[in-house]
Amino acid sequence: MASKGQLTGMAGVYYAAAELSKMGFIVTPTARNAQGIDLLIANHNGPRVYSAQVKTNAKTFGFWLLSEKNTSLQSKTLFYIFINLRKTGVEYYVVPSKLVVSKILVSKSKSKKTGKESTWYSFYMEHAQKYRDKWIEAFRNPESDRASYRCAS
Repeated sequence: MASKGQLTGMAGVYYAAAELSKMGFIVTPTARNAQGIDLLIANHNGPRVYSAQVKTNAKTFGFWLLSEKNTSLQSKTLFYIFINLRKTGVEYYVVPSKLVVSKILVSKSKSKKTGKESTWYSFYMEHAQKYRDKWIEAFRNPESDRASYRCAS
């Protein structure tokens, strides 16, 4: 049986796919074991295919948890879609992977019960804010001017 976290993650993938489909993009979720890619996205009138990693929160909205693999997962055609499922509606942040990799915060904590040390990888809302609902800027034709969407690390 799927955990609540897995169900939240899958809901986010389908929310993002639905939003992109409503805008006319061709979107398909990948198999759950596809390393680092949750969605494949194509513009029906362009030759470019994009990919997206989707991270979804249903409770904590100030940051998203990532994993160690996210510290090096970047490409000009890879975007992170960070989602907050709030009671008032869904928030989407479409962030270039290069920015995400440069802003991941790595922290360590020790369990009071077991004494075991854990490493946490997080991406904070303050870095995502300017990318709220930036779907078209991210997934438009690659020959168009992307200067306004370049990330500042």
